[in-house]
Amino acid sequence: MARVEIYTTTICPYCVRAKSLLKRKGAAYEEINIERDDSLRQTMMDRAGGRQTVPQIFIDGRHVGGCDDLYALDRNGELDRLLGLVS
Repeated sequence: MARVEIYTTTICPYCVRAKSLLKRKGAAYEEINIERDDSLRQTMMDRAGGRQTVPQIFIDGRHVGGCDDLYALDRNGELDRLLGLVS
């Protein structure tokens, strides 16, 4: 299974949606809450090419974007491959 990291804040409906999709896929993920840690927020922005919004999602170190991007990957069948659910 792929390593999934998701940068979040507590009150973020898009974070909830992204985590819900990952859970439905059976993918374990590491949640990194940036709400009260400016250094974590800066790390997220550096890794995400300057993006400041949450969630920002990484699969095996590859930045895949935010919630809408994750759902788009699912719609086109790419998410299962990235998560290692299919070969």
